[in-house]
Order: sequence, then C-alpha cells, then structure tokens
Amino acid sequence: MSNKLIDLVGITKSFDGELVLDDLNLYIRENEFLTLLGPSGCGKTTTLRILGGFENPDKGSVIFNGENITQLPPNKRQLNTVFQKYALFTHMTIAENIAFGLKIKKKSKAYIDDKIKYALKLVNLQGYENRMPDSLSGGQQQRIAIARAIVNEPKVLLLDEPLGALDLKLRQDMQYELIRLKNELGITFIYVTHDQEEALTMSDTIVVMNQGYIQQIGTPEDIYNEPQNAFVADFIGDSNIINGTMLEDRLVEILGAKFPCVDEGFGRNKPVDVVIRPEDIDLLKPEEGTIQGVVTHLIFKGVHYEMEVMANGYEWLVHSTDLFPVGTQVGLHVDPFDIQIMNKPESEDEEAVSIDE
Repeated sequence: MSNKLIDLVGITKSFDGELVLDDLNLYIRENEFLTLLGPSGCGKTTTLRILGGFENPDKGSVIFNGENITQLPPNKRQLNTVFQKYALFTHMTIAENIAFGLKIKKKSKAYIDDKIKYALKLVNLQGYENRMPDSLSGGQQQRIAIARAIVNEPKVLLLDEPLGALDLKLRQDMQYELIRLKNELGITFIYVTHDQEEALTMSDTIVVMNQGYIQQIGTPEDIYNEPQNAFVADFIGDSNIINGTMLEDRLVEILGAKFPCVDEGFGRNKPVDVVIRPEDIDLLKPEEGTIQGVVTHLIFKGVHYEMEVMANGYEWLVHSTDLFPVGTQVGLHVDPFDIQIMNKPESEDEEAVSIDE
C-alpha cells in the first residue's frame, strides 16, 4: 500500500453531553478504499463529517498530507462528500449540477464542458446533460452526485451511505461501479455503511466501529475470518458464539466435547469465547461427528440450506449445500482451523464496548 494520506489523531466528540467518539486514532492511505462499518450511533458518520469539515472535534486533529486541516472549512479541503440524500439542485439541469463546484472556482467554459462530458462518461450517463434531476431514477441521481464530486478532482471522496436508498440489484451494480471508479481515478474513497456485505465486497480496509470506539481494523478477509471480539464476529455475518474452555494449546472444550483447534497462548483451563461460522460446520453421520444432534429448523436460501441443529443443549446455526431434513440425526464436525478462540472480556465495562449494540 502507498503512503499515509490522512491521520485522525485523538479525535473526541460529544453531542449534548453524549460521547460519540472517544479518542479515535485512524490513518488512511493514498488510493485506499476504506470503509467505516458499524451499527447506527457508532460514530461512523460523525467521523466522516469531521473529515469533511462539517463538524469540529472537541479534541484531536485532522492531518491531511502532513498539514493540520482541523479548522479548515469544507470548501478549502481536497475532499468531496457524497451524501445518502443525493442533494442535487432540482431547478438545475444535470450539466449545471455537475458544473456547480467548477463555476465557483471560476474555471473556463471550455474546461467545464470538457469536465462534464468526462464525468458523465465515467458514470455511464453520456447525453444526460440537459435532463432535470427529477426525470432520473435513484441510481442515476446517485451517479450524478458522484460525477459532481469527481469533477472537482478531490484527492479523497467521502461517501455517506450513498447506496442506502437504492434497491438491492441497483446497489450491487453501483458497488461494482464505485470499485471501477476508484481504480480508474486513483483517488482515496472513505465509505460509511452499516451493510456488512457492502463493506466486504468493496473495501481494501474495513474499520469496525461500535459506541465511538474502533473494534477492529483489517482487510475484509481478516475481519470475517479472524474477528477480534464477539461484537465483530456477530456484526460481520452469522456466527455461532459459544462459551468454551481452553484446556491447553490447540485444544478447546465446547459444550462438554473436546475440539482440536489451532490457537495457542490462552493458558490452561481458561474460559474463552468460541466463534464458529455456520458454513464451517460439516454435518455427517452421527457416529462420525465430534458431537451429535438433531436438525430442528430448515430454510432454503437459494445458494445453501440454513439449518438449526440442537446439539449438547445449544442451537447451532449451520449453512450447507446438502439437505438434512428436520428430524435427521447428525454428527457435527469442525476443522481445527475453522475454530476461532477469543479472550472473554475482563469486565462488564469492556463487555459493553465489545458486545452491546
């Protein structure tokens, strides 16, 4: 990855005495697609607004390209924001909407016309110059909002849930569009969403936030396969999160049965949280499994079957392309590599940070 472009240092922010960001530290590299992901109220939009200059932090600084821009107004920053409500000017044509920022910068007419054509081509809406915003679909309006931001040649594009109002198929199309745009333009994207799938699909780096804290930073693969706490595991995809006891290195007891695993360094007979993804559980003949159970629920999901299996007093969530009808006796097997072990939180307080929604 290339060099550091933005550094958020010790950012703290409260609204009406309610702490929204607590000493947040985060750096963003050039040309990175970084996603802030978390439940509503976790502080992700506030972080974006502080970056864009729409909010001032109570404490901390925003460093951009080595320069402190904490007090700079939005129009003086090399950042452009695309909001969920596209905020197009309804009384202006598409061309006028796109040209708005360039006119303020007193660019020549030839330059502006050139840029409009280029931006519309980039978002696949050539020939839309003279249309009015209300004659466009939601997806088209969103692409115009992005085009309007792109023509200003920002170093960074801030996107606040920009696909939130679109239907599923359109959202998926736009996800690919955004990845393509980022690769073509070579600018840094900072993206806010509460949609896990969107984050996993698009990002180079995901920052999982909850209650004003960063819970984990990593690639989509890291976040999904190696969650650092129960909150992250639960928030990113479905998980079985079970109380376990680490008997010794590479051996964990779950619900009275011993499972080999690959984790080390937790000590002996230590209580731990065990995370097992539903797709990592193999259903076998009862005698071939580590523990035995019975299928209690079954839903067909298109790509796979989603089943609940009652085994050793716990309802396991299992995803499989093989069908096991309700009532089938099964054995459960999990490869050692697919068992994630996590320390239990030290205190109630820490638990609130890691698990509360």
